Amino acid sequence: MRGLFVWIAVFGSILLGSCQEVETIVRIQTNLGDIRVKLYDSTPLHRDNFLKLVREGFYDSLLFHRVIRDFMIQGGDFDSKNAPTGALLGSGGPGYELPAEIKAPHLRGALAAARLPSPANPTRKSNGSQFFIVQGELQTDESLNQWEDRLKIKYDPELRALYKVKGGTPQLDGQYTVFGEVVEGLEVLDKIAAVPRDANDRPLEDIRMKMEIEK
Repeated sequence: MRGLFVWIAVFGSILLGSCQEVETIVRIQTNLGDIRVKLYDSTPLHRDNFLKLVREGFYDSLLFHRVIRDFMIQGGDFDSKNAPTGALLGSGGPGYELPAEIKAPHLRGALAAARLPSPANPTRKSNGSQFFIVQGELQTDESLNQWEDRLKIKYDPELRALYKVKGGTPQLDGQYTVFGEVVEGLEVLDKIAAVPRDANDRPLEDIRMKMEIEK
């Protein structure tokens, strides 16, 4: 059926592929604690670009400039490095975009690339540096049925069960490139997502990051 994004084969192939991947781990250090993320080999363009920027120190001293509790935390805007208090952020990057590699679901802890919204970005190209980490909420069969109908997708029983146990943001499935996942530090994700923020969802106190490749 044209336009139907079937998650049965997609998620199954990711699970099989993850057994064969050599883990690439990046540590994201923040003033609220560290988050360790594993990058997927199944999204090589985003993996390699992220590693390149980490090696160059691109992310060091940038902010998590947008946080929404029960949804996600976002960072990687180069303009945030020296941004004054209250400045509107979210449009900066390295000056290029990446082709979409949309394969994985947005479970809790998913590391995904930010992008301009549709219809201005019909091919769903990713911002070259901005990313978000999913916090999300626990899902129910009713909520998943609603998202299946709205997004014209179909979840297999295993992924449906994960959304009900782990939570996430299924409303983003098929829309953004997920290129990794949190393997340690979900409690730090929750701390960051819970901080007070202004009307633009920017934390009132700066939350800076620094990254290093562990392996």
